[in-house]
Amino acid sequence: MIHTTKELEEIQKNFIEMEVKSFAREVIEFIDESPSTYHVVKNCSDILDENGFERIMPREKWEIKKGGKYFFKKSSSTIIAFTVGENFDVKKGFKIFGAHTDSPCFRIKPNPEIVTENIVRLNTEVYGGPILSTWFDRPLSIAGRVIVKGEDPFFPKTVKIKIDEPLLTIPNLAIHQNREVNNGVKIDKQNDVLPVISLINKNFEKKGYLERVILEKTGIKKEDIIDFDLYLYATEKGCLLGVNEEFMSSPKLDNLASVYTGIIGLVEAEENQDRINIFVAFDNEEIGSATKQGADSNYLLNTLERISLALGLDRSDFLQMLESSYILSADAAHAAHPAHLGKTDPTNRGKINEGISIKISAKQKYTSDGYSIAVIRHLIEGTEIRIQPFVNESNELGGSTIGPISSTHLDIDGVDLGVPMLAMHSVRELCGIFDVFYLKELAKEFFSKR
Repeated sequence: MIHTTKELEEIQKNFIEMEVKSFAREVIEFIDESPSTYHVVKNCSDILDENGFERIMPREKWEIKKGGKYFFKKSSSTIIAFTVGENFDVKKGFKIFGAHTDSPCFRIKPNPEIVTENIVRLNTEVYGGPILSTWFDRPLSIAGRVIVKGEDPFFPKTVKIKIDEPLLTIPNLAIHQNREVNNGVKIDKQNDVLPVISLINKNFEKKGYLERVILEKTGIKKEDIIDFDLYLYATEKGCLLGVNEEFMSSPKLDNLASVYTGIIGLVEAEENQDRINIFVAFDNEEIGSATKQGADSNYLLNTLERISLALGLDRSDFLQMLESSYILSADAAHAAHPAHLGKTDPTNRGKINEGISIKISAKQKYTSDGYSIAVIRHLIEGTEIRIQPFVNESNELGGSTIGPISSTHLDIDGVDLGVPMLAMHSVRELCGIFDVFYLKELAKEFFSKR
């Protein structure tokens, strides 16, 4: 059968849409299986294992070879993966794709059980800046890590847990008892957002109640538990949405969409010969990044130097490499909200499925400038990748991200960019499937270019 040019174009368009939707479902599956930072890192390490990356241990001496592929984890909540060119050139520097593993949520406090009347609630602390109201009246559960005894008391072991059933909910107060609820009501973070987990019965014991639930659901031995880092997560799965399935609706799109696109971009990139490619997923961006595993530390800087030393380079070589390096900081971006256009810049709004937002700020809240943006424009020449400028409306403050924070430690060129989305920091966020695909393709192109 001979097709007309128009028919061939339609076939190609349908094929591309199928590919884009298939990738979007991959992203959703990754997020569904990543209810905590510890699960994000575990799932990233599984992808790297499957693609021939060798795990190296932070506390051991690194044996790194040209042409090798490596990764390591820190604090179970961050991961760095890198590939070394067979003939890497110090003048090519490091090419870095950065993202973060954490999302706004609720952390369970120690001694969390609170009994009111016959209802058991858990005491929680807000992590980051979630839209609190979106967490109400949803099925929730628990994920994170339990710290258990190891051979060395300074290095205990961790066990990831994810309870795959709805255990909790945060119930709203009925409108009959809160007549102003639709006019905006202040939410008390210490009282209003504590989740209900159970009713008491004749066998109920308050002390250690949550621990007993964890033991029952996971099979961990009581005598092995030392402590825990546990969080709430929404159990509802992500999905494609819209008449043409052009949207993704999911928890944690900020910033797991960037994590997945970055790591897949590294895996799918053409084998590079002349430089060192780096993928880094920091933790704690949502609370300012000022932690040992956050972007506002020397974690990445020390890693880059350690790689250089393991390859036989000296300090002068390392500093020379930094001068030729570049960081692509991938975080969520705001899409123009159809009901609130006044909150966005009149000429530089993010539009869903119109391309990756390049984030620009005169105050350098984002690290992008004309020089670093030109690099991205050059990279995507001849590709189908689309980008669009984003600037905050001048009366609105933008959120922080890892780009400018990392730049203060590395002093290298880079851009801040991301997938434009609605409802950022809601328990479910919304973005376009093509924009996520563009970001993966950009990561792939970024790691492949010579």
